[in-house]
Amino acid sequence: MNMLGLIRRQVFEAPCTVTIEHSADSLHAHVDIDSDLDIQPGDEVLVHDAPTDIAFGETLVVTRMATIIRASLIERLWTQFAGHFEMTELYEVSFTERRIL
Repeated sequence: MNMLGLIRRQVFEAPCTVTIEHSADSLHAHVDIDSDLDIQPGDEVLVHDAPTDIAFGETLVVTRMATIIRASLIERLWTQFAGHFEMTELYEVSFTERRIL
């Protein structure tokens, strides 16, 4: 591996499908890349011209282009390392004193 691979980022364009739902059951936006590109830790995905506002009770599915920016090897390793520590923020532990009557 050459030294440039440690710091160089690669950029790709790919079609994607954007699904947005705004209902009583769910409020979400989901992007599926419509190609063989595998998104890995540290990679960035920028969806071009993505819709941002839909009315309550609607589901919208659109096809757009996305720019995928591959993380360098150093960025990927750092993201994996830091992710282990950030995972602990999802945990909530409580020690409560209880009296048994």
